[in-house]
Amino acid sequence: MKIHYFFIIFPILTNINCQLLPPLPALNLSFLDQSLALIFPIIQNFKNTITLDPFGVTRSWTGPDICNYKGFYCDNPPNNSSATSLASIDFNGFQLSAPTLDGFIDQLPDLAIFHANSNNFSGTISSEISNLPYLYELDLSNNQFIGTFPMSILNIHTLTFLDIRYNLLTGIIPPQIFVQNLDAFFLNNNNFIQKLPDNLGSTTAFYLTLANNKFVGPIPRSIGQAPNLLEILLLNNLLNGCIPYELGLLKKAIVIDVGYNMLTGPLPCSLGCLESVEQLNFAGNLLYGQVPEVICSLRNLVNFTLSYNYFTKVGPLCSELIESGVLSVEKNCIVGLPNQRSTVECVLFRLQIKLCPLQKSFSIIPCNISKFSPHRPPRAERHLISYSALSKKHTKLS
Repeated sequence: MKIHYFFIIFPILTNINCQLLPPLPALNLSFLDQSLALIFPIIQNFKNTITLDPFGVTRSWTGPDICNYKGFYCDNPPNNSSATSLASIDFNGFQLSAPTLDGFIDQLPDLAIFHANSNNFSGTISSEISNLPYLYELDLSNNQFIGTFPMSILNIHTLTFLDIRYNLLTGIIPPQIFVQNLDAFFLNNNNFIQKLPDNLGSTTAFYLTLANNKFVGPIPRSIGQAPNLLEILLLNNLLNGCIPYELGLLKKAIVIDVGYNMLTGPLPCSLGCLESVEQLNFAGNLLYGQVPEVICSLRNLVNFTLSYNYFTKVGPLCSELIESGVLSVEKNCIVGLPNQRSTVECVLFRLQIKLCPLQKSFSIIPCNISKFSPHRPPRAERHLISYSALSKKHTKLS
């Protein structure tokens, strides 16, 4: 009877142990470096969790030559120039499916870059990634990650590029992220619901895309303190209040897009100091008054969009931009121009107008204004990083 019981239970226990223990490198495998031998079972375990591999990527993930696995790249780690380790992973566009990345990237000690745009990875983002000492680029965009903002990211002090757009993340983003030393920060197309943090202007980022979420409240006045901002996208949120005078202090900015929110008030004349700006979008808000001529005098403007607001007047400089196709003012309340709102709409809106606080600041011009030239030199087409982040495809910094 005891022998019979042994033969029943032993295969069960053996099978359980095989499931729980990670696979060990085969004894006859020869690895280029001991660090690669140590991560071999981690990669094989992850490979076993992949449920869909439409391009057969994982077929190359066999044997000891990890540096030639598709999507894997080796280099010398910073602490040992004679060693070879796994430094970078690029899964962009592979369309792999797996229930989690836990136990994979957080277990690769020399990983510096992880890109996984356009896959079907899900679950939450592991808190263990904060233990990676060299990680400086993290792209988890266009996946199926859920939960709140991964707070462990705040502890990755080497991180300079963060892309978590097009996921299912919700809740709030911690204000501390805006004091991280990030060059680029993309979190558009999630479900973050909160006021924009007051320290938004502390960001060191060149590219900041917060579009297509549910951010509420005003644009923080601190935004004028952001030292490096080239492109900022806040469109398609629920922002309200008046446009802060400080927005005109972003002299390096090339793109500012706050379209399709609930912002109100006049445009501050300080925007005429945006000497580098090419794209200005304020469409789809509740803005009113005269379009400041000083903004229309900006030399580098390529696209200035004020459609679907309640502006009532444009001067001669702005009229020239309308004629040249640079300035769009459809569906406003400007008498004498085509394709405007009805008189009834405009009157009803005027009855509800509430003045902005700090009203005097809207007429201040904190810079010397260049003379307007209607003959603008043609500009070479520019690759706008922030707008490309509104696509699900990989965003390249160039």
